[in-house]
Amino acid sequence: MASPPGAHGQVAIYMPIGVAVEPLLYNLTLVTAGTLLGVVMGLFGRIGDKAVEFGLGFTGGVMLVASFTSLIIPGVEGWGFWQVGVGIVAGVALIHLLNAAVPHEHLIKGYEGPAAMIGKLRKSWLIAMAITIHNIPEGLAVGVATAYSAELGFATALAIAIQDVPEGVAVVMPLLRFSLRTSIAVGVLSAVAEGASVLAAWLGASALPAFLGVAMGLAGGAMIYVTVAELFPEIYAEGKDKKQPTFGFVTGTLAMLYLDTFYS
Repeated sequence: MASPPGAHGQVAIYMPIGVAVEPLLYNLTLVTAGTLLGVVMGLFGRIGDKAVEFGLGFTGGVMLVASFTSLIIPGVEGWGFWQVGVGIVAGVALIHLLNAAVPHEHLIKGYEGPAAMIGKLRKSWLIAMAITIHNIPEGLAVGVATAYSAELGFATALAIAIQDVPEGVAVVMPLLRFSLRTSIAVGVLSAVAEGASVLAAWLGASALPAFLGVAMGLAGGAMIYVTVAELFPEIYAEGKDKKQPTFGFVTGTLAMLYLDTFYS
């Protein structure tokens, strides 16, 4: 993978390789299309529970490995521990604060957010807000990785796009019991939220290349938090089959490692 100039542990001030607009547009389109494809499959396909559980495990593997190989490790190599460490803490704090401030609902964990908002919003839109929070770290990862290098950005975007397909399926299938219109609206919202996060992360990281290490840590920390605190409790909830998500997790881990190695 590309390494920035500068000695280990020192701040490297340079214009990121990925500052060109073309890689950004390509990667943004890729992850948005992955989510929308999953939404369409969830709306009109016949997807079994085992396939969804495998897909969500795959998502966890991709997100956890990408947090380290695409963000944290290259960030530490280029900008040192402290920049990336501060970014990791900031990423965890960002998602934690969003969870506390934004009313939302998980299928297994139930409602989270301000107590005063309980019963004030429709359940379908509470689920939509949970999905939006979940997609923000993925967009941050793609945007920051693209600002770091075009090659690493593409590898990250491709892996995120692939795991967005089963994630998109999992987004809309439970919402079909509300209405088809709501399912479509929430699915599109999830794709737009992820794309907007890609753009915002790329703009910020490209504008402040000296602090790209912080940005890489922030995106990595946010993805770790979502994977460990949000995704794993859902797919490994009591009474659920553990085999399919575990097989999916291993497959996602290998896929992300391969893409990172192939494009490095």
